[in-house]
Amino acid sequence: MDTISVKILSEKLDLQECYDFVADPSCGGISVFVGTVRNATKNKEVTWLDFSTYKSMAIKEMKKIANTALTKFAIKKIAIHHAEGSLNIGDIPVIITVSSPHRGAAFEACKYAIDTLKETVPIWKKEYFSDGEVWVNAHP
Repeated sequence: MDTISVKILSEKLDLQECYDFVADPSCGGISVFVGTVRNATKNKEVTWLDFSTYKSMAIKEMKKIANTALTKFAIKKIAIHHAEGSLNIGDIPVIITVSSPHRGAAFEACKYAIDTLKETVPIWKKEYFSDGEVWVNAHP
């Protein structure tokens, strides 16, 4: 039985796929984090985002996060999917779903996964404005 699903996709992420992957009859809780592209940052209007990845290393790091979550928290399954390429306002760049017999572990593992992903995975975000652009996280 697969317990982790890790993907980096240039097409639209599928929340239902992530949910279905972690759903399990032994689990009473599924925690979901969905990151969306917002229309403003630091009082500037964002028009769109571009995500660049070092894909092979990013997948390796995402699998490491998922495996650590499985051993650190009492969870059954975890999915971590991230988008690459251009995304518009309202699009979804990241989905994390976690299932566990009890809700607390699902919440904790989901928070751990997104926080660690943002710190360690080589995925870079460039924000575009009407008057220019800026790299948001020039390094993990």
